[in-house]
Amino acid sequence: MLTTNTDFLYPELMDVVRLFGPDAPDLSHSFLYAENNFLNTVIAAGREFVYRDEYVCSDDLEFKRYAKRFAKLAVYNALRALTGRTMPWGALTGIRPTKLAYGEREHGRPFEPMFEKFGVAPENIRLVRDVLDAQEGIYGHEEGAADLYIGIPFCPSKCNYCSFITADIGKTAQYLSDYLAALEGEIAECEGLYSHLKSIYIGGGTPFVLEPSQLRRVLEAAKPFTRPGIEYTVEAGRPDVFTEEKLALLQEYGVTRICVNPQSFCDETLVRIGRRHTAEDIYRAYKLARQFPFEINLDLIAGLTGESVPQFCESVDRAIALEPENITVHTLCLKKGARLKEEESFLEGGGIAEMIAYARSRLYAAGYTPYYLYRQKYMAGNFENTGWTRPGKACIYNVDVMEEITDNIACGANAVTKKLFAGEGRIERLGSPKDIPTYIAKAKKVAADKRRLFGKA
Repeated sequence: MLTTNTDFLYPELMDVVRLFGPDAPDLSHSFLYAENNFLNTVIAAGREFVYRDEYVCSDDLEFKRYAKRFAKLAVYNALRALTGRTMPWGALTGIRPTKLAYGEREHGRPFEPMFEKFGVAPENIRLVRDVLDAQEGIYGHEEGAADLYIGIPFCPSKCNYCSFITADIGKTAQYLSDYLAALEGEIAECEGLYSHLKSIYIGGGTPFVLEPSQLRRVLEAAKPFTRPGIEYTVEAGRPDVFTEEKLALLQEYGVTRICVNPQSFCDETLVRIGRRHTAEDIYRAYKLARQFPFEINLDLIAGLTGESVPQFCESVDRAIALEPENITVHTLCLKKGARLKEEESFLEGGGIAEMIAYARSRLYAAGYTPYYLYRQKYMAGNFENTGWTRPGKACIYNVDVMEEITDNIACGANAVTKKLFAGEGRIERLGSPKDIPTYIAKAKKVAADKRRLFGKA
């Protein structure tokens, strides 16, 4: 249990308490601000911890930002002292550590001292530094620049760790035709919402679960937004739905990148998580894809149900041996909506540290560089998701979305459009209905609301 005398701090402090799991002691927190001094007092297990930080704030927004940071640090330091445990990202609980790093640099300061103060592990400070280096030439705020996202929320089956709003195609096929019609209409309404389109990304779900004629409808709807040289990604998805005909369709419409999502090369793991493909299917799909001029990303997940450290490490080795342009290493994250969440209330992350350390070591040694990262609540071991790239092969869409440096024009059920107001330092979001039938019914309203958000109504 946590008590605090300042309501706006409570959610932030609870994020820190959750890092330490169900065994975290009860805490009492009090906050006082006077003469540019932030005073945080934490009482737990009969001990009192007092932390004082000084910072001159320019406005109320900056005051609240630093009040949250220093309060979280106070609670983290108290829990660290009481439990003897440290977290890989220290007291940082936000999902985008790189945004903090960029913020420090924009104020003319190196980010490393702040990260050290907040207890971030040295290897993670290096990771952030390498990500920022890899984003040079991509990172930058450009008024009117945008990326287009198109969502296909259908899959061959529901994985037990998945909390995305995706639907088993076998149970929702009756909605597919109407969904595609609604999606086509929404995509068409996106014309004129930007001055410069940087990339197109068709994600899921599993876009390749669509039949070729259905996939063509989506690609045809996106065609007006394509141009020579634009980055165009399709998250093709699970290896068991790959066909040469679908890959040829992507090439016909100018797609430049695809994602193959094996998650693991261990057949036993694939069965446990509810997949309907084998490791052999991964190799078959990859070989098919390599017949076309696509850049390829492979996804892996550390911490899948019952998977041992050696099994995960073997998946890393197998992925590297295929030599894809990108490899993404996710850490298992269980949210409300994942079947596995019902079975595991807290993720201790046993073995995750070894998995992540091995993946980093092998990927660095193989010539890959981390180019984006993000974190989520309820991640096993409190680690992160990291995208790794061959030199010059970073995915622009991933950088733009993770760093929130462009408008994101998003279409489809559960898609979230983001309008960036760079001069005001804020982002406005517009979310589509999560439920597929509700989205179909409201797609025209969603498109109209989007045009109003972009001043094009």
